[in-house]
Amino acid sequence: MPVGTPEPRIDTSKPHPARVYDWLLGGKDNYPVDQAVAEKLPGEARGNAARNRAFMHRASAWLARNGVDQFLDIGTGIPTEPNLHQIVQRIAPAARIVYADNDPIVLRHAEALLVSTPQGATDYIHADVRQPETIIEHARALLDFDRPVALSLIALMHFLPDDQDPYGLARTLVGHLPRGSYLVLSHGTADQHPELRAATEAAYEKGAIALRMRTRSEVEPFFEGLELVEPGLVFATEWYRGEPAPVQERSGFYVGVGRVR
Repeated sequence: MPVGTPEPRIDTSKPHPARVYDWLLGGKDNYPVDQAVAEKLPGEARGNAARNRAFMHRASAWLARNGVDQFLDIGTGIPTEPNLHQIVQRIAPAARIVYADNDPIVLRHAEALLVSTPQGATDYIHADVRQPETIIEHARALLDFDRPVALSLIALMHFLPDDQDPYGLARTLVGHLPRGSYLVLSHGTADQHPELRAATEAAYEKGAIALRMRTRSEVEPFFEGLELVEPGLVFATEWYRGEPAPVQERSGFYVGVGRVR
């Protein structure tokens, strides 16, 4: 745990999206309340979580290979190897990464996110995406915002309903990024699984977790003003760079990488 950080209080009576996601990825850092939500999700949810994670790996590696060596990952989730810093520091050993999440159990495991290469550095802040200025202020202590930064919002924004202004939060965060930076985003959708939508929403609603899956036209505004990198805004199983896409599977996520012009 980072020095000076108080022992986090973990409420095991309420499920949390990060711990539900951990269960879907086969992790052990979750509780019965989280398992109860996850087990009510359609069976396809586990495969979708894995395919979403694989997109994060591909996109982060592509950015590192193309000279980006600073990353701000909000909604980090419980450490699952390989973590983002492990992916990028294999390619760019001096890369710097700042993680942020609002689940106390992620804070408890933050030491796993702080094991950097000697040349690089990592940091962690216990904060919510709804505190964009707090996150940016903290990130500036490690990242140089005069050079490109990759902002990672993976499987996060669909937990913000419309009345919490997810588009405005994303614009605020992107607005702090210098030219040449990137937004890496994945967002839950039922566009390829319309028959599973009701069961998915019901499982999260029963756990009192807000869920707002969005259509392609509703995900597009997150990239407003950005230059979408090929292949554009696509399903998680369709985003590949410099290598042929394998046989396509259905996906519960739209993904994209947008460049700040």
